[in-house]
Amino acid sequence: MCLTLRAVAQAVRGLDGASDPNSLPLPRVTEAMAQASVRGARGNSGMMLSQFLLGFQEGLGTDLRAVAADLARAIRTGFERLQSSLDEPVEGTILTVARETADEAGLAKDEPDLRVFMVRLVNRAEAALQRTPDLLAALKTAGVVDAGAKGFVRFLEGVKRLIEDGHVAEGAVDRLTPNAAAQAEVAADRDYRFCTEIMVRGPSLPPAADVRKALRAFGGSIVVLQTGDLVKAHVHTDSPEAVFQLGAGWGTVEYTKADDMRAQHQALQERRPIAFVSDTACDLPDDLVVQYDIGLIPTQLIVDERAYRDRLELTATEFFARLRAGLDASTSQPTPQAFTDGYADAARAADHVIAVVVSRALSGTCANAEAAARRFNGGRVTVVNSRSASLGEGMLVLRGVELAAAGWAPETIARELERVRSQSGGFFTVDNFDRLVRSGRVGRGRAWLGTKLNLKPVMVVTPEGTIEATARVRGAAGARRRILELLDRAFEDQGRPREVRLGVVHGDIPEFAEVLRAELVGRYQPKQCLVAPITPVIAAHAGVGAWGVFYQVEDGTNG
Repeated sequence: MCLTLRAVAQAVRGLDGASDPNSLPLPRVTEAMAQASVRGARGNSGMMLSQFLLGFQEGLGTDLRAVAADLARAIRTGFERLQSSLDEPVEGTILTVARETADEAGLAKDEPDLRVFMVRLVNRAEAALQRTPDLLAALKTAGVVDAGAKGFVRFLEGVKRLIEDGHVAEGAVDRLTPNAAAQAEVAADRDYRFCTEIMVRGPSLPPAADVRKALRAFGGSIVVLQTGDLVKAHVHTDSPEAVFQLGAGWGTVEYTKADDMRAQHQALQERRPIAFVSDTACDLPDDLVVQYDIGLIPTQLIVDERAYRDRLELTATEFFARLRAGLDASTSQPTPQAFTDGYADAARAADHVIAVVVSRALSGTCANAEAAARRFNGGRVTVVNSRSASLGEGMLVLRGVELAAAGWAPETIARELERVRSQSGGFFTVDNFDRLVRSGRVGRGRAWLGTKLNLKPVMVVTPEGTIEATARVRGAAGARRRILELLDRAFEDQGRPREVRLGVVHGDIPEFAEVLRAELVGRYQPKQCLVAPITPVIAAHAGVGAWGVFYQVEDGTNG
């Protein structure tokens, strides 16, 4: 549900005029939400939420304004679309909570104050959530509430907080924490292995009812989304390839997924020896953060006199749009308390926590991480100074995750990460001097001369974790050529290492970054080459058009 809603949020932020929400017609916003939810839907609960949003859009129709009665109608339509999409409706899930929310909306449709309207909906939904264990035996046995239902309640709470608190709904996007919620177990005779999804586009797709009927031969927990020339289907099955083959007959396959639920369940049941935490300057892509359950501690970002939590309340896409509009930005490191909270979250699922953080020489973040670790009970936290930033920091986290999966002890992992960081580094450049001048890192005189001469600074992340200028070259092509030369030289100095991980970061120039990634893969055959936008807290200093290459040499071992 988080990934589904993230896709919705990004689509709405990407609308022309999104910086002034009052200028956007309501039907345009609801259409963007619904369509993005179809494309971004992940898992059973995400698919069900998408059905609700499609119905919500249908219920509002072309209305330019909505009062409580209009919202009540749209919520009822959303519930009805959700219910009709399910092949086997099960009470005690998101379905139950959505129904009671729709019922309460109908009772409150004459309420003139939308704040009161939403409070009533959230209270009714929360009460319904607490009753889910009484409706589903698997939940009662486990002593938990349904995860999809809880996610739906949190979604409603976010709407309520937006109305109450304004644009920045403090606390509406909190840390992703383990909690007493669970997906309902499939009965023993329906214990399918793979959570399977397929998205197909075509001019003559079969009706959703026919798709559901066809999928029954392969499994259960079927949800089918259909809008325009797009159909997306979810099914639990033992034969994902057969489902993909079936879908290929409907049209052009745009997306497939088959997750092994038994492996996922086993991983969730097992307490991990080690969990990893980092700060948002690590620039790791969202899918890797979710895949490896990496806790991210957000740096504070101040834009136009408002404070945002990096990546949680302001994405890179939205931040770059504000930079292009000329807004200023500054940053503030996470507090020791933020790290304490992050450690507590991670420690719920693991015996030990390893925090890999941005270079001590660049930020006070490392000192705050260490202060929090000293206060945390039992010496269960180890802090590693990455002596880097961006993907130089993030790739070190990934190496730690791999070593933990291989059974290494925390202290041995920390020593190995320190060894790896000593033979790793990075180079980057900026497109212009504006952000460097604003942050005080470059004087106005030097910036003026550099701009006049079309000079591009090339900077290096040193072994001590500082950033130093290593060259000034003419033009963007010159900067690209020099950085590749420096990368070649770094590898030559280490005898052409074999175990190399690379990362490309960019300031809102994704096409350039992908071309560069392809060239790096061809030249060096790395074990992995990541591409990621620079997170807002780094972009605040580097600016639009900045880019860099980080390398991590993993040859050798001291384990």
